[in-house]
Amino acid sequence: MLPRHAPGRRAHHLAINISTPTPYRPSVFQLVVGRPLFRWILLIIGAMFGLWIFAPLLFGGGYRLHRHHRPYIPDGIAFPPPPHRPPPPPHHEGPPTVWSERADRVRDAFVHAWSGYSKYAAGYDELMPVTGEPVNNFNGWGVTLFDSLDTMWLMGLHDSFREALGSVAKSTFALKENNYAPFFETVIRYLGGLLSAYALSGEPVLLTRADDLGSMLLPAFNTTSGLPMYAVNTVSGRTRLGWSGSVLWAEALSNQMEYKYLAHLTGRTEYYNKTESIMQKMYTANHTDGLFATMWDIHKATPSNFHFSVGAYADSAHEYLLKQWLLTAQSEPKTRDLYLQSMSGILNKLLYLTPTRQLLYVTDIQNNYPTHIFEHLSCFLPGLLALGVYSLPDLSKRDKELHTWAAKGLAETCWATYFDTTTGLGPDEIAMTPGDLWMGKMEEWEAGGRVGVPPGTWEVKRQRWEAGRDWTVRKPGYLLRPEAVESFYILWKTTGDVRWRERGWSVFKAIEKYTRTKYGYASLASVDDAYPQLKDEMPSYFLAETLKYLFLLFTDEDPLSLKHWVFNTEAHPLPVFDWSPWEKEEYNITL
Repeated sequence: MLPRHAPGRRAHHLAINISTPTPYRPSVFQLVVGRPLFRWILLIIGAMFGLWIFAPLLFGGGYRLHRHHRPYIPDGIAFPPPPHRPPPPPHHEGPPTVWSERADRVRDAFVHAWSGYSKYAAGYDELMPVTGEPVNNFNGWGVTLFDSLDTMWLMGLHDSFREALGSVAKSTFALKENNYAPFFETVIRYLGGLLSAYALSGEPVLLTRADDLGSMLLPAFNTTSGLPMYAVNTVSGRTRLGWSGSVLWAEALSNQMEYKYLAHLTGRTEYYNKTESIMQKMYTANHTDGLFATMWDIHKATPSNFHFSVGAYADSAHEYLLKQWLLTAQSEPKTRDLYLQSMSGILNKLLYLTPTRQLLYVTDIQNNYPTHIFEHLSCFLPGLLALGVYSLPDLSKRDKELHTWAAKGLAETCWATYFDTTTGLGPDEIAMTPGDLWMGKMEEWEAGGRVGVPPGTWEVKRQRWEAGRDWTVRKPGYLLRPEAVESFYILWKTTGDVRWRERGWSVFKAIEKYTRTKYGYASLASVDDAYPQLKDEMPSYFLAETLKYLFLLFTDEDPLSLKHWVFNTEAHPLPVFDWSPWEKEEYNITL
């Protein structure tokens, strides 16, 4: 009889004498496999493999990719899947709605702008959308790419996002010997873009490059006052002042969000200490009725002029007073207090009403006199006020009313500057017909029994003729700026009033009609020309801010809850985080 495990036999083997069988000699493999101990080993290995394969299905879990330095994500926020398993593009559950279709239109606009940049200006800072030529105007590192990363992710354009990561990975942020990177712009665009894209995607290379850049920019803080220099060479560390010889308040107070978040992610204490030293100067600085001067002495950290504004020299500083408090889980109350002081000063000293249409506007004070100039940049203010009302639970009833009314009235005026023009797009700067202080009119209204709506808050009517507008144009161009639609978005999210969505849609249609080119989107020379001349520029903030805010305004989903995410001044969302115990001790953070 043949052995059970013998090799297969051929027919001639049957001729062997059965009475004298050939001895069976098993192979080495058979000897090993036949041992009970080895069988048990095979059984255990098989069981472990099966458990590894089927455990996620049995226990409802999933594969996790562990990464160092993941940002703190508040309760209720699920960290996105790893980039190799991206979530599906945003879409409306169920049949399309008018708003989801409008969000798709904005996504298409972004794709058009990004495709033009990628094809004709890749590796350069910005695309010239009329000629299709590239231009380097922000360090030559590709600012449009860095500014667009989080917009791509939020819009579900993950293939484009992953392609862009290759350029990020190769970035060195080097500059030639005589070139300098403007500190403020580099922080809000490049550093903010990297940190936001990392927070959304979890891609480690984004944090690595953010850490590199944050470190290379640190020499800007090496001044006797701690206020940052205007620009820095990222290789040599040399710095230089800007055109004014002073530090603009916006430049000094618009790096705290980025550097504090970077400190939290990396554990590098110098990031926190450098940026917080500026805040310490502000806590003890002299200011006028809550108003902070637009320029500061680089050596003494004291005001160097008597100009008070929420425009170009100071705008984002006001933002960061509130937003760094929100970003750090409301753990630094001194910044909140400064925000409330500054808003009080603005409401009491800088808000006016025009005489005919009663348009509420914010202006500058120059050497104790109001200029009655209203900048498009100042249209961020209604959104900031609305965000403050939404996020400050201990705001007094009086302040809540005033901030709410001011937000609505200012947003109405921002809308009027669009609504009144031939193109439906807002000019960069206008002169308002001088009127009375808003707070004076408010006191009269309250003394009269609060009859009707508060002054300056009614819905504006369109006025085509300049003579009846209560404003005249100083700078007629539309520069693809985001501030008006930014405020429309925040007002929509905080009030639920659909009129802000409708107004945003009107703005987008005008953008499509007047600014779209073969290669991208172009600024306009004049908003009141029926056939406006196109300017050969497409600023990176158009992709980073304008299109992002419009997309978020129209999408039916809520990918970025205002309770859990905070936008930097370049519209790069950062997640709310809480300082760990060792950080609170190290940085002396106390409530």
